[in-house]
Amino acid sequence: MQKVHNKVLNVTGNVITVKAQGVAYDELAEVEASRGISLAQVIKIDGDLVSLQVFSGSKGISTAAEVRFLGRPMQVNFSDNMIGRIFNGSGVPRDNGPDLKENLIEVSGPSVNPARRIIPSEMIRTNIPMIDIFNSLVKSQKLPIFSVSGEPYNELLARIALQAEADLIILGTIGLKYDEYMFFRNRLEEGGALSRTIFFVHTAADPIVESLMVPDLALAVAENFALEKDLDVLVLLSDMTNFADALKEIAITMEKVPSNRGYPGDLYSQLAKRYEKAVDFEGAGSVTVLAATTMPGDDVTHPIPDNTGYITEGQFYLHDGYIDPFGSLSRLKQLVNEDSRDDHRAIMDNMIQLYADFRETEEKRSMGFRMSEWDKKLLKYGDLFVNEMMNLDVNIPLEKGLDRGWEILAECFNPKETGIKSDLLEKYWPGD
Repeated sequence: MQKVHNKVLNVTGNVITVKAQGVAYDELAEVEASRGISLAQVIKIDGDLVSLQVFSGSKGISTAAEVRFLGRPMQVNFSDNMIGRIFNGSGVPRDNGPDLKENLIEVSGPSVNPARRIIPSEMIRTNIPMIDIFNSLVKSQKLPIFSVSGEPYNELLARIALQAEADLIILGTIGLKYDEYMFFRNRLEEGGALSRTIFFVHTAADPIVESLMVPDLALAVAENFALEKDLDVLVLLSDMTNFADALKEIAITMEKVPSNRGYPGDLYSQLAKRYEKAVDFEGAGSVTVLAATTMPGDDVTHPIPDNTGYITEGQFYLHDGYIDPFGSLSRLKQLVNEDSRDDHRAIMDNMIQLYADFRETEEKRSMGFRMSEWDKKLLKYGDLFVNEMMNLDVNIPLEKGLDRGWEILAECFNPKETGIKSDLLEKYWPGD
């Protein structure tokens, strides 16, 4: 039976407070407003005082407004009819297609029991050399893309959505500008990937509470497609900093005691609740999470990237338009590199070491030191590595990337200068 209350005790920002009993955290309610019925969600319970975040804002809500609790949390449709569709942060279609109300599932459930998880063992190929060769993405992994505003992290996510070996892509965007939303939509349509994508979008003009729902909607749907349909699902989220800032804004409204730099004390738990949805189910599909996180001031010690780093299994660090080989790390890559090709580990290690040597030589050159023959080789190698490996426009399969790695080495060095084992040199070194 629905519980109805006819008195709003307080309105602060987009949060209203009523006196009620028998309601639960995250429960939904319908709130009467001058412009119609607004949806709200319980965000705090203090005795019999219940605070609700109103999705469309508190404008037009009077103290005599009727609040009807629905007795359930947020729900979203789960069906094949979602594929190829675009929804907002409340799960409502924004592509002018029909509403989907059958087979509803609850959003924001618990993480998977560890006993049902299996050890990750399969690579997700993206045809991006800096990922496939040097920091392989592994099925059921959770990885952030650490970046700063202005870096092409959305372009990188769009590339991954188009090229990744996954049965289903679920894209969840938070706080997008409208032109960024149209970029994603057009790229997916032009690349033919929208037909295997479910897109949840929250723009900067949408209600702030919907930004908090986007990761939960995306991950709930992904989990059910993995379990019920045996699909390998790749969830792409952007930008988790906007998600954390929304948590901060609501915490300030609720007058919670702030923690580091004003963020709520449960920031770690809120982030972990989402990232821990990444899982490979035994006997079913998998959920892999890749999430863009912009670092204010390029500060990796900022609370958002700092907490994220404790939860996830490495990171892709986007810097100066490239995936930085030094700041990036996939902690699970060793689980799949041995099964790709026998030269994978050697190419990865030696090319990175030579790139580090190139960076030192480049610094020496900038200081006016005379360049030796070895330095000139390193400078040539560094230019080739940046343009043909680090460049995000490069689109080649893993095997061709490894072959190109050998060709770059052969263009710059003789075999003994690379430090690679002789058996691999005999097998893969170009020419005689």
